[in-house]
Amino acid sequence: MRRGIGFTPMEVRRDVLLRAAALADELGFEVFSVAEGWGLDAAVLLAELAVRTRRITLVAGVLSVWSRSPGQLAMTAATLHRLSGGRFVLGLGASSPQLVEGWHDVRYARPAAKLREVTTRVRALLGGERATVSAVPAARPLRLGQRPVPELPIWLAASGPRTIAIAAELADGWFPLYLRRDRIRAFAPDRPVTVAAGPFAVVDPDVAVAREAVATCTATYLSAMGDIYPRLVASQGLADEVDTVRSTRTVPPALLDEFTAYGPAKEVRERLADWDALAGVTIVVLPPGLPWPLIEATIRAAAPDAGTPAACRTSGAGAGCRAGGADMC
Repeated sequence: MRRGIGFTPMEVRRDVLLRAAALADELGFEVFSVAEGWGLDAAVLLAELAVRTRRITLVAGVLSVWSRSPGQLAMTAATLHRLSGGRFVLGLGASSPQLVEGWHDVRYARPAAKLREVTTRVRALLGGERATVSAVPAARPLRLGQRPVPELPIWLAASGPRTIAIAAELADGWFPLYLRRDRIRAFAPDRPVTVAAGPFAVVDPDVAVAREAVATCTATYLSAMGDIYPRLVASQGLADEVDTVRSTRTVPPALLDEFTAYGPAKEVRERLADWDALAGVTIVVLPPGLPWPLIEATIRAAAPDAGTPAACRTSGAGAGCRAGGADMC
């Protein structure tokens, strides 16, 4: 069981993110993922997390390929790699027209080509190669001014056929946001690629409270984040459900069943087990703005050892399980 915790770019409470990362580190999660949109600078936050955590892998999940040059991305990644003692994963994505054009003031065109170009250039720079220069051909290409880190993993966010093909070809890991699970199962690259996928999740004994939290987050993505996510979800046989969200802000059960896990701890753990069978790392995504008690309850319920008998936890599913029998774990 490999589990991670992720937050959306709309979560801008720095103190909450630091506290959540410390708890995830303590409870044995494999990764902690920080997104970037138009709020917190993920690289700055990840630098602070690097010195506040001990063992957990820190993931930029994800940085836009439009927001920084390949040189800046490589420099940032190599620096975070060293600050964290090798615990950093660079996540890259093609983002959306709303963010690229409305925030960065850059024309959004040929996003798959941009993702391929930037990924290729960043990997080359991390490997010690010289920069590729095109805008000023007479310029002298430079190398990264610190020791190369060709081993640094690059994960790509990809949901369309072109970007998924790029992830299969170039990435060490894949973030398939808002893809139905049958689509994720169909991902079959001819080399090892870590699939980092999971639901928006909230644990609360009051099912209505938990449901409202994940429904609000789902409605935001499908009605207030531009047209990429609604088009993507609608193209997967859920067009009527997307229309319902966009016209009434009501989230149909089919969307919640596909993309979320909510309710009491036991029920959420059961839903996460379905994702464990699908993903290399199950990323449990916390909706933005949750009060800390719900964040803590969700992280604790989703922890790799949650629900496992104490004898199994203390032995790493070894001696304790053998002593108690296979059914014990």
